[in-house]
Amino acid sequence: MSGDNKVAPIIIKRKKVSGGDGHHGGAWKVAYADFVTAMMAFFLLMWLLNATTEKQRKGIADYFSPTVALARVSGGGDGPLGGESVFAENVLPRMGTGSTSLRPTADKKEKGSFSQGEETEKDSQDEIFQQAEDMLMGRGGESMVADELLKHIFTEVTDEGLVIELFGSRSAPLFDEREQPTQLLRDLSLVLVRASELVTNPIAIEGHTVSYPVVLANNPKWDVSGQRADSFRQLMFGNGLPEQRVDRVTAHADREPKVSNRMDPRNNRLEIVFLRHSADME
Repeated sequence: MSGDNKVAPIIIKRKKVSGGDGHHGGAWKVAYADFVTAMMAFFLLMWLLNATTEKQRKGIADYFSPTVALARVSGGGDGPLGGESVFAENVLPRMGTGSTSLRPTADKKEKGSFSQGEETEKDSQDEIFQQAEDMLMGRGGESMVADELLKHIFTEVTDEGLVIELFGSRSAPLFDEREQPTQLLRDLSLVLVRASELVTNPIAIEGHTVSYPVVLANNPKWDVSGQRADSFRQLMFGNGLPEQRVDRVTAHADREPKVSNRMDPRNNRLEIVFLRHSADME
């Protein structure tokens, strides 16, 4: 009987399953998600750099590194300053008998007023000029100027306004031997009339020439630069520019060379300036 009770023991084998090893786990998904997020941020950054102006990029940078702001209103406190900040517009230090008015009168301007409005207006015009310049030169995408014309144009935003410089070369001058506009200049005048539609500012046209040999008895540089500027004015009128848009036509002769060699053809140029709007004009 005792032999019959010797039953074989039952052995239960438990298999341990681990689910985080190698590619069977989920850790790689987290790393991949971080990689995709970083790449998306990178492409967004590249897009912003290409699609924004220098002023807009500066604004974005200032947003992420803010400084003490110029507040015009009270903070509502009851301290020694009555809730005002030392940087508030109402408590800014006055210089002499000036003021801190954002729109000072002419009398206050003469007395040394602090005019934030003028700075704001200047910044606004700079942004408009920058957009017109980018559209003209194709910096934000497709240019409104053909490639063969684009190499004869130089633009720059200055204190005077948006300066668009047209210049020729030995092989492609702006005027022929009879001082008549070449086809190159006629095509450029069409471009400038189209560009003038992007802004409403008054226009100045300025003529520049190379230096002539000193042995000439009658140096024609002043007459030539004036005639060229006026000839281009007539071209723009003929292409549809309203006459009231032109504020002045100026001859500079060879007094403001673009390159040091005053006889270099690069100094033969026309400058079209979209002048800034003054406060008096507004």
